[in-house]
Amino acid sequence: MADADYRNITRWLVEQIRAGQPTHALLQSMSQQGWRRDIAMGLIAQAMGERSGATEVSPASVAPLLEPSATCAPMMPGPALDGAPMSLDVGDRKVSVLMTLPEPKVVLFGDFLSKNECDRLVEVARPRMQRSLTTDLKTGDNKLDVVRTSRGMFFNRGESPLIAAIETRIARLLAWPVEKGEHLQVLHYRPGDRYEPHYDYFDPAGDAAPALLARGGQRVATLLMYLREPEAGGETIFPDTGLRVSPKRGCALFFSYDRPHPSTKTLHGGAPVISGEKWVATKWLREGVFA
Repeated sequence: MADADYRNITRWLVEQIRAGQPTHALLQSMSQQGWRRDIAMGLIAQAMGERSGATEVSPASVAPLLEPSATCAPMMPGPALDGAPMSLDVGDRKVSVLMTLPEPKVVLFGDFLSKNECDRLVEVARPRMQRSLTTDLKTGDNKLDVVRTSRGMFFNRGESPLIAAIETRIARLLAWPVEKGEHLQVLHYRPGDRYEPHYDYFDPAGDAAPALLARGGQRVATLLMYLREPEAGGETIFPDTGLRVSPKRGCALFFSYDRPHPSTKTLHGGAPVISGEKWVATKWLREGVFA
């Protein structure tokens, strides 16, 4: 690849990022030009770094990596809702479709987890719980933050038959490979615990964006599974729409965001638990393979 070609693609990426183009659109365009997906993700991350003054990678370091790409996979995860089905078959069970919202894209599922699965997740997670952390957008490191007062832990991908079965079910429901999901997280909220409204995607303008995106690209969707419901409070709230979802055990709440921008209306949070305890499991889905 000539230096001029390299400079052109880099300049084009920086211009598109400044214009607010979503990462998945840049990936799709580069795939159509023959860029391999993992290399395209690296160049996009580099362009984001250049926007904030990061050091440029030399053309020679990426010149050998241009090759025809494989057939593009679907660009966004989501359930198959054509025909307004009342339930969806995910292989080992049928999941009810309880509610859908077009903007933001929100779907509430019933019977996603059995009572036994909910109880087993809580039982296995309980001894591994620690104070929940948030991501520092300047460094990419985890940190304590007063906006998130729950306790949490992560399971390794496929670390037990239970975790593997749930991850496979998620992949079938949302038509998204297991490998493109982050590790399953379990959170525990006690009375007074909350999670202030926030976005799940990574801010492309943040200093830590290149490092965060390098692990699998941008986050594009969230599946929140309710394991144990409190006696009062603890709803999942979407301030931009007024939507409030009560944490009913066994249900799962899906929402997606096709670009890292507030226009997705996916600002959300966990209302304070008033009485009782709330347990939830979260799966974040990425554009690429999460490592």
